[in-house]
Amino acid sequence: MKSKALSVPYLIWMCIFILIPLGLVIYFAFTTQTGKFTLSNLSLITKYLPVLLHSIWLALIATIICLVIGFPIAFMISRAMPNKQTSLLMLMLMPMWINYLLRTYAWITLLDKEGIINQVLRFFNLHEFPNMLGTQGAVVLGMVYNYLPFMILPIYSVMTKIDNSLIEAARDLGSNSQKVVSKIVIPLSLPGIYTGITMVFVPSISTFIISRMLGQGKSDLIGDIIELQFLGSSYNPQLGSALALVLMVIVLLIMSIFNQFGSEDKAI
Repeated sequence: MKSKALSVPYLIWMCIFILIPLGLVIYFAFTTQTGKFTLSNLSLITKYLPVLLHSIWLALIATIICLVIGFPIAFMISRAMPNKQTSLLMLMLMPMWINYLLRTYAWITLLDKEGIINQVLRFFNLHEFPNMLGTQGAVVLGMVYNYLPFMILPIYSVMTKIDNSLIEAARDLGSNSQKVVSKIVIPLSLPGIYTGITMVFVPSISTFIISRMLGQGKSDLIGDIIELQFLGSSYNPQLGSALALVLMVIVLLIMSIFNQFGSEDKAI
């Protein structure tokens, strides 16, 4: 009885902030403005299919970059002395203490043609960088910068459980660094890798602040289109709900796929 009573606040929270909003999204997705059932909202999604594919592509690129950068960082932190691991994690998480919008806005002052980077290059009479704002590269850079810790942390948490004796034994048996990483570190880190990929890909595909600020309206993602249906001049909550529902289904499918891979690794 006590355990059931303790779960009541969570159930209330889940109903108010998860089930009810989800029910409203489903309701608006399948109704007209007069409340009649319709499938026309879902049929309009084909119009935004290129934007959806573009969002998936940029999110995939950002996820791969985060994995390439985050994996060696996580390994380095996990192999450091215990007292140094805490300091390194604090340094990595310190930018996360700053507001998300401020962190993204800071990149505008860096990437702008008259930004800090080009001013420093001019001071040393070096070649200036072109204005990156409004490009896909700037959007991907913003994703990588904001979501990189979400890749590092789950991989690090798994790597800390890898016994150093396994690595030492592999080296004693003649394995070089490449084989140690490919045959021991990566297979044992797969659960953390799958979790990190999910935690980076999901917010990347649905982001709209990064694409608006760094893309400056020239590289809209599906998150921008959804937001415009609720807050923009083209107010259409029915279409916005349909787009959000489709995006939700795609995200859930991706998460289920990676969870399946993770469960298979645990079974092995």
